Parts: sequence; C-alpha cells; structure tokens
Amino acid sequence: MKKILFVVAMLLGAGHFALADTVSINHFVVKENPFADSEVALVATDSLGNIQENVGGVFAFTINGFQEQMTFEKGTAFYRHKLDKSSFFYVKHINNSGTHSLLYYVYKQDGKLKPIHISWMLLVIIPLALILLGYMFKRFIIIAVVIFIIFLYFNHHNGLTMPTFFESIFDGLKGLF
Repeated sequence: MKKILFVVAMLLGAGHFALADTVSINHFVVKENPFADSEVALVATDSLGNIQENVGGVFAFTINGFQEQMTFEKGTAFYRHKLDKSSFFYVKHINNSGTHSLLYYVYKQDGKLKPIHISWMLLVIIPLALILLGYMFKRFIIIAVVIFIIFLYFNHHNGLTMPTFFESIFDGLKGLF
C-alpha cells in the first residue's frame, strides 16, 4: 500500500513539473521574404530583437484589417500575398498577455521591399506640429492646411485609413500604461 501511494505521489509530482510552457508572440517584426519576390515575412522576436526560433505553430494575426492564420516555423511566418506597390502594413496580434500591433510602411523599389517601422508617436507629432506652426505663424495656416491634406492623401492612397490611423495611435497609448 505504501509503495502504491508513493508511486501515485511521484506521478502527481512529476506531472506537476512536466507541464509544457506555452509559446506566445509578444514582439515581432516585418521583414522582406528572402525566398519570394514582393512578399514579406513576420518574424517573432524577443524584446531585444533576437529571433525566437522556438516559436512554431499557427497564430492568428490581423493584417490590414483581414484575419490571417500565420504558420510559424522556427520563428518565421511568410505572408503569401504579393505587394504590387509601396503601402502601409498594419499587423496586430492578440494573445493572453494583450494586444501587440505594429505599423510599417513597406517601401517597394526595383522589386526589393524595405519595411520601415512607423511609430505611433510620429503619427501624433506630424499633425500636432502642423497645427502648432499654423497657430504660431498666421501666414503659415494655408501652407499647413495644404501639407496636412497632402499628408492625409499620402496615407489614404497607400492604404492607411483613418480608423487604422487612430487604432495605431490608441494601441501605442495603451502600450504606455
């Protein structure tokens, strides 16, 4: 009886220590896909930017408002949609530790893609700077309005809609707290 109780206690203790750790993606970057032309890849990283090669499996992402099931192998997932021109790329991932979202401008030149991370602070600073300059220099108001309209047109023409613009800012603000 003591042996059976001892074996049961050992199995329960071993089961407690043998629990698998779940893999989650808290940081990621967008890079050019080295294996395909005009495609990007999502790379799971740690907080220092090192690739997390232990990430594998299917994870749900929202890319430019569309739900995508991204299959990660050794920390990398390939987005299988070709980009025909430069555009904004808003990537959001929700897991148990919260919402993680990034805004990139993917610049396409001569078939090469160059993802540039756009900080939410930049999205706030540009309009505020134009308003401040217009307020300080009354003659600059018309020029500030024209620059602001060009800013809005550039964003909209390259796929950054107003809801995505504000969602990116709010996600950045939530990340502060």
